[in-house]
Amino acid sequence: MIRGKNMKKPDELVITRVFDAPVGLVWKMWTDPENVKRWWGPKGFTSPECRMDFRVGGKSVFCMQSQLKEFSFGKKFWSTGTYKEIVPLKKIVYLDSFADESGNVVPATHYGMSKDFPMELQVTITFEEQGGKTKMTLRQSGMPAGPDSEGANHGWNQSFDKLAEALKEG
Repeated sequence: MIRGKNMKKPDELVITRVFDAPVGLVWKMWTDPENVKRWWGPKGFTSPECRMDFRVGGKSVFCMQSQLKEFSFGKKFWSTGTYKEIVPLKKIVYLDSFADESGNVVPATHYGMSKDFPMELQVTITFEEQGGKTKMTLRQSGMPAGPDSEGANHGWNQSFDKLAEALKEG
């Protein structure tokens, strides 16, 4: 497993993981709302709701709910996105924003984050078959350097740890 960040550009977070699962299964974990709910969010968070219209131009609304005292136990954090490109089993590109429960875009300050956090980020996930395993690379563009980027890196990596566990369970 490869983990960590590789800052290709000052505003781009890059994380690469190799999962011990075929591309079709890793793809399904990203494209089926019931599977997304199994791993979405960092350690100490659940994903009680996930709505997806998985097609170019379709929208998603994801929810992470804190199970941690230090993150306001029970607090829900919503995000929304619009799918820009889908290449089956190869690539997903979507625009990502913080949202309210209805999927309306809200600033990051709504969740106590920096006012410098952009209203929208582009997320690109690529999937490559490697001898029965899947090399998955996430690129999150538009992320300012500093604490927000470090927090996103930490959160994505913990989510991907949960994804690896969900893949083991089938």
